[in-house]
Amino acid sequence: MTNAPLAASAEVGVRVLVIDDSNTIRRSAEIFLAQGGHEVLLAEDGFDALAKVNDHTPALIFCDILMPRLDGYQTCAIIKRNPRFAHVPVIMLSSKDGLFDKARGRMVGSEDYLTKPFTKEQLLRAVAQYRPDA
Repeated sequence: MTNAPLAASAEVGVRVLVIDDSNTIRRSAEIFLAQGGHEVLLAEDGFDALAKVNDHTPALIFCDILMPRLDGYQTCAIIKRNPRFAHVPVIMLSSKDGLFDKARGRMVGSEDYLTKPFTKEQLLRAVAQYRPDA
């Protein structure tokens, strides 16, 4: 790897939770993050995610916006309201690249926003940027 932050993130992996109702997106993110040396947890909706956040305390969360039952904004807001997890960075994922979506994500506490489809480099760069020891 030529990019120093990516190389550093590969040396010491962090636990990352990927929340998305699309199996394809979850699997792609899992493969990319695992190749970067990270431990990957997967959740298919907000309710599944809340249980995994509580049980596994991820260092970073990627969260889809449009999901059934509990959308990404609601999921992020619940995570951020809990003092135990308020420090965990949440990066919203969406196929829409709208200013409103980004602003709404910030309002519920997300740190950043990635547009789908994302690349391996985008995911690993986000982990390098937002990991707790960065």
